[in-house]
Amino acid sequence: MDNDQQTKIEAAVFRRLIKHLDDHKDVQNIDLMILADFCRNCLGKWYSAAANDQGIDIDYESAREVIYGMPYSEWKDKYQAKATPEQMAAFEAKQASKKA
Repeated sequence: MDNDQQTKIEAAVFRRLIKHLDDHKDVQNIDLMILADFCRNCLGKWYSAAANDQGIDIDYESAREVIYGMPYSEWKDKYQAKATPEQMAAFEAKQASKKA
């Protein structure tokens, strides 16, 4: 496999991941953070950083719009539930375990 083929495969996998997350809006960012230590917002940060590494200026909000398929504020209003006390406790425990 050459670099061009690898890039095309990686791009296809990324698009599939974004579609998968879009198809599963019920999976909250807090759940992703607890289980996988990343969320849709992290993908936005990584997207913006990768673009900037290539000399392309994409700010965080624009990158999140790519990830969410709409402005983050709109997605948040439509799909994001308030984190439960149990979710917050699990998230805090995860963060504490990373510091230990």
